[in-house]
Amino acid sequence: MARNKVKLAWIVNDATRRATLKKRRKGLIKKVRELSILCGVEACVVVYTPHENQPVTWPSLPEAAEMMARFKSMPEIERSRKMVNQETFLHLRIAKLLEQLRRQQRENREIEMTWLTWEGFHGRSFDDLGVEDASALAWSVDTKLKEVNDRRELLLKRLTMAPPPPPMPVAPAAAVTGMMPMPMERQGHPAEGSQRPNWLMDMMSPWSDEGQMYVDPISSWPDSLFP
Repeated sequence: MARNKVKLAWIVNDATRRATLKKRRKGLIKKVRELSILCGVEACVVVYTPHENQPVTWPSLPEAAEMMARFKSMPEIERSRKMVNQETFLHLRIAKLLEQLRRQQRENREIEMTWLTWEGFHGRSFDDLGVEDASALAWSVDTKLKEVNDRRELLLKRLTMAPPPPPMPVAPAAAVTGMMPMPMERQGHPAEGSQRPNWLMDMMSPWSDEGQMYVDPISSWPDSLFP
């Protein structure tokens, strides 16, 4: 079940106010203790109440007095560098909220001008626009056109600075013409590991090793054998 938001105002009822004080003070001391343990920082709590003679301190009164003495011994600039009072805090808060309001109003105005531009593309007449709306619409259109031109210039710059594409590999002539490459024997070179037979060399040579001429057996056959 969701808790109701507490209204930050002085509690009129005395009994309710005292009960709230005890409850909130206990929670405050618990949070400071957790902060000191988890983050390893020195912290103390001193709470004065109109109905109690002694203040409620944590972790103890001597330790809290020692921390306050060390704090007061620091230079004024160091002590007040991050300190704010209630008035300063409220001024800072109001300034932040006003900035958020102006930002939201600017975003709403841009959305409205974008919608008017879209309606103009669909034939809406702008004769009923006031001077302020017409000026805002013209500024919005000029801004959009400038963004488009800037984007176009950026793309053109990237295209001019891009490296040229690598050249396409050239296919061999045999692959282009569809012909098989000629074997080494057809190119006038014997194939690797191949040799002409000795008997073929002997037949091609007309002289023997003893210096006698070979007689071609086929040429010595009679002509009657060949019709």
